Amino acid sequence: MSNFGPMIAESAQLALGYAERLLKDVTPEQFARFAKVGDTVIQSNHPAFIYGHLSLYACRVVEGCGQDASSLQPSEDFERAFSKDAQCVDDTEGSIYPPMDVVTKAFFDGYGAAVEALKQAPDDVFTKENPNEAMRGKFPTQGGLFDFYVGGHVMLHIGQLSAWRRAIGLGPA
Repeated sequence: MSNFGPMIAESAQLALGYAERLLKDVTPEQFARFAKVGDTVIQSNHPAFIYGHLSLYACRVVEGCGQDASSLQPSEDFERAFSKDAQCVDDTEGSIYPPMDVVTKAFFDGYGAAVEALKQAPDDVFTKENPNEAMRGKFPTQGGLFDFYVGGHVMLHIGQLSAWRRAIGLGPA
């Protein structure tokens, strides 16, 4: 029985619950738009970018836990639109980002699979050296990287969504 995976999965489940609550009252028309207060446009990550960006990482956790993540692999369009190097833009015409249901499905399907993979993975998966050389200095083990991907990384960006909600006039969820 794994000890590490279920502990990491608990944090992921908390973050996913928050991510789901924050979608309350967000419309498809608002999903890829910057918030605007009066005449001031607030250039900050909007929900499409947040959920799309985060959706790129769940498959890495599933793969690292030794499971098949082929159905979760992001398309080239997702990678291009939502990579760590991509710029979030105000999609005034609704033509830059995929529709809300497509983006949120990728996010929730991916992290749901990641939670299950974490729960099932043996402890030695988490103590292995982090194969991501760029992140190894921050997270020497694969377990540390997974914990960041499903916990801190998700909560960091979901916090942006909480601020976006307030700026757009939806308030807390």
